Amino acid sequence: MIGVGVVRTPPDAELGQRLVAVEQGIEQWLDEHRPECVAVERVFSQHNVRTVMGTAQASAVAMLCAARRGIPVALHTPSEVKAAVTGSGRADKAQVGAMVTRLLRLDAPPKPADAADALALAICHIWRAPAQNRLQQAVAQHTATARTTARKGRTA
Repeated sequence: MIGVGVVRTPPDAELGQRLVAVEQGIEQWLDEHRPECVAVERVFSQHNVRTVMGTAQASAVAMLCAARRGIPVALHTPSEVKAAVTGSGRADKAQVGAMVTRLLRLDAPPKPADAADALALAICHIWRAPAQNRLQQAVAQHTATARTTARKGRTA
């Protein structure tokens, strides 16, 4: 782990101002750490529409900041992250925090809990990315082979 941080915005601020603050925080992080890729939590339907909208908006800002710089973005669902870190896709925040602490050999769980979630997302991506890359390469190779075969069929 090189670092972890959380962008906080005033809950009573106007939405546009909050999104600008999120963008500035992410841009600062990208400037400072220069990552090779960005992992973002894939938004899924929750019971609280307001929560899912806020998460989706912040996720979109993160993806936009990365895309602007040509940094690849990977999306992982919360259950994928929990399963990668704890072995269970239904783990609670305390279990995720405990496993992040253990895996990264930290003295204490990262605070706030959102920091532990961000680290869990990074760990998930590090573990899942090689398999995802191999799958993408296999699909690309299959597609290229199918195109070549189709072209040969037209010229024969």
